[in-house]
Amino acid sequence: MSTWRHLRAALLLPGSVTILIPALILWSSDSVEVGWGLASPLGLLAAIAGLALIAGGAALWYRTVALFARIGEGTLAPWDPTQRLVVAGPYRYVRNPMITAVLAVLLGEAALFGSGSVLILAGSFLAVNAIWFPLVEEPGLERRFGDDYLAYKRNVPRWLPSLRPWDPPPGDAPVLPTGDAHDLR
Repeated sequence: MSTWRHLRAALLLPGSVTILIPALILWSSDSVEVGWGLASPLGLLAAIAGLALIAGGAALWYRTVALFARIGEGTLAPWDPTQRLVVAGPYRYVRNPMITAVLAVLLGEAALFGSGSVLILAGSFLAVNAIWFPLVEEPGLERRFGDDYLAYKRNVPRWLPSLRPWDPPPGDAPVLPTGDAHDLR
């Protein structure tokens, strides 16, 4: 699978939401106040928290794209979906870690740049996905992956990560891909 294939999907979908739209919002804004313009140390704390959220979200974003490529044999894009159900790595804790990643980046940008508009974008992004996933995405995954997805759906929460990873019992769910188990988790 080509790197360009994954890069294109990542830049067009989560990239436009986390990079292009916030950049346009910030560029058109009259005021950008790092750390919400709060006096030190609160402003510094807000900026550091923002940077941490952006870094954590970007790392999770990268991890999910890599798992889709390596295990799922596809991309995060609806026009080039995975061929295999991915139930490794962060997908053992939450069904939609890419949404978590994008939301973390948006919240981090809002905190770093003190932007209420980017904060509204984050809320809008969450609201749209809260409608899209149960009505469109999940029924499509049920059709594509059948009982494997249904077992996964029963055991892994949609939005809030569980504290313990899901280890499917034999015969109850998809078989985790072969290879180094440590690498998959």
